[in-house]
Amino acid sequence: MYKLSGKIKLFSIILMVIGIVGLTYGFLNTPKTTDDVKEILAAQNSHHGSEHATSNEEAHQSFVDDARGEEGYAKTAMEGHEGVDEVHGSSHLEHVLHQLQTKPWSATFVSAFFFFMLALGALVFYAIQFAAQAGWSPVLFRVMEGITSYLLPGSIIVLLIVALAGTHFYPWQNHELVAEDKILQGKSGYLNFTFFIIRGIIYIAGWNFYRYFSRKNSILQATASNVDPYKKIFKASVFFLLFFIVTESLMSWDWFMSMTPHWYSTLFAWYIFASMFVSAITTIALVVIYLKSKGHLGFVNNSHLHDLGKYMFAFSIFWTYLWFGQFMLIWYANIPEEVTYFIIRIQEYNLLFFGMLVLNFVFPILILMNSDYKRVPWFVILAGIAILVGHYIDIYLLVMPSTVGPNWSFGITEIASILFFLGLFLYIVLTALSKVNLKPEGNPFIKESEQYHY
Repeated sequence: MYKLSGKIKLFSIILMVIGIVGLTYGFLNTPKTTDDVKEILAAQNSHHGSEHATSNEEAHQSFVDDARGEEGYAKTAMEGHEGVDEVHGSSHLEHVLHQLQTKPWSATFVSAFFFFMLALGALVFYAIQFAAQAGWSPVLFRVMEGITSYLLPGSIIVLLIVALAGTHFYPWQNHELVAEDKILQGKSGYLNFTFFIIRGIIYIAGWNFYRYFSRKNSILQATASNVDPYKKIFKASVFFLLFFIVTESLMSWDWFMSMTPHWYSTLFAWYIFASMFVSAITTIALVVIYLKSKGHLGFVNNSHLHDLGKYMFAFSIFWTYLWFGQFMLIWYANIPEEVTYFIIRIQEYNLLFFGMLVLNFVFPILILMNSDYKRVPWFVILAGIAILVGHYIDIYLLVMPSTVGPNWSFGITEIASILFFLGLFLYIVLTALSKVNLKPEGNPFIKESEQYHY
């Protein structure tokens, strides 16, 4: 059995402590008034040049206010010509204040969702193996179950963040704004706080119930005299996958798309699923390599690693296909209510926006295209690091442009949130792996899986 060492346990706790300190610093040091914002903008102007900074802010203010449905310029127009500059200045400062106060919430949510989606994606991959009655993968089931142990705390944290963030994330929760916006009024039957929370509870309850049920029967199967526990998991997996298809789509619309409630994309749910799925499979591969380096999982051979590498390669291409399908077709059609979503991402997040394409597509293609390289742990690790970093950036770009606009940076809060959730993830997952035999005895396909060769 795998045993969690004291050094790793201490390392995880240190990461969490550093993360909490950094997050506390980030929340306490957000600007409190528009005077604080003036000082920040003045510092930025002196650093970048006042003329460039002012024109940049004004250029993006109109777009961001329109995309998020903020009142901004609409109020200015209603005041008439007299006093426009004064009203615009006040409106702009209030808007920037709101975005800067949102920044630590956004950084926390990005990291919280990223590590949560690793567990949820692993659970979906696990369910697919049972529903397909796959013969190659049972030797990996304990690893998948260990990763999914993070699902319960991870999902609760994410739900609490989206429930407490309020108008920091979701402008449709601003009642004054909704009263002046016919589009948001038309969506209020779906986009209202009560229904929003009810849906979130249903999502995480369903996902966690399947995880609890399948894990319980997987443990029972090790000592069972028949395959009844396996059959129960098989049936539950089929229903779970149907449930997941619906709830993952709704979750994507609720937690991400509604940050810009005037914008929509029919590929959005698939896009988030692809990011979740390839990141989870990558995590499974990295955990397998780690355990084998510690002398465990002797029944896992290079063919299993090869197949995980194939999934990493294939779903990197699938993610790129969806990225291209969503971005290029919207950009080419140039429909105002659709293309606005990408304007700020290209203008203000240009390096990240196109850089993640290199990390999520070019690196996996170059490293994993050769079939032999998929069997070499170090090649899989290199590809895996690139994929995980790239998809963290992907989630970052789903959230930050919609919540903080051009007022983004990568600093203490972002690093602290990564450290906290990384420490929590490592502690929970490795602790779960240390509690059971890593070989799923009793599984009807375990012999086939042990003898699997590609």
